[in-house]
Amino acid sequence: MLRLNQIHKIFNEGTPDEKIAIDHVNLTLEPGDFVTVIGSNGAGKSTLMNIISGVLTPDVGEVQIGGKNVTGVSEFNRSKMIGRVFQDPMAGTAPSMTIEENLAMAYSRNKTRTFRRGVTKKRRDYFCEVLESLHLGLENRLQAKVGLLSGGERQALSLLMATFTEPSILLLDEHTAALDPSRAELITNLTKEIVRKYNLTTLMVTHNMQQAIDLGNRLIMMDKGQVIFEVTEENKWNLTIESLLSEFKRIRGVQMSSDRAILS
Repeated sequence: MLRLNQIHKIFNEGTPDEKIAIDHVNLTLEPGDFVTVIGSNGAGKSTLMNIISGVLTPDVGEVQIGGKNVTGVSEFNRSKMIGRVFQDPMAGTAPSMTIEENLAMAYSRNKTRTFRRGVTKKRRDYFCEVLESLHLGLENRLQAKVGLLSGGERQALSLLMATFTEPSILLLDEHTAALDPSRAELITNLTKEIVRKYNLTTLMVTHNMQQAIDLGNRLIMMDKGQVIFEVTEENKWNLTIESLLSEFKRIRGVQMSSDRAILS
């Protein structure tokens, strides 16, 4: 479903501030895969997300979705295949529009534009039905401005909107990081339910190592723009935070020893 071939991205190339953000990364997600991504700040996680979504273009390499090369496809056109939820609950929705208007906009994303009324009774009934699944009472507040919702309510709505059209790829970019623990747990549970319900191919970046272990069927660890460690489904359930930290230290130790050998 998603294939990254030799993706390489450098920022500020040829200057003193040159930084290799993504270093020849190869990654494949099969249909229905739910891959969690961990790594320290600056590891390249968000850059990878931006390359997949079309915000950034790789200097080298190819992005394929559903077997199609989309490397040169714009972010706007790629959004028809990709749903994305950001860390900031203020992103992903239009705060000055109502819940109903936001849902109508998301619902129509992959549909041919017509002159018909945007929200019919049938569509409104459907909106209420899907909002009920959030268990937040939003189905009774269709005319409320989204800007008046709490952070958790907005993030739940963003998640719903991103998955409305059952996208080819769902990108979750630390989408619980800005929430308090109770709301983060709510969004985590909603994520599991929605991904399972629609069998969505999902890539989720998180700094929460326990969340990375508990969610999905695969886990990858990034460092300095590279995928340095991957755990497949059969081994993922034996992971602990301690074993992940130990593996990170071991790999970094090997790399540092190798660097010293090259320089000596």
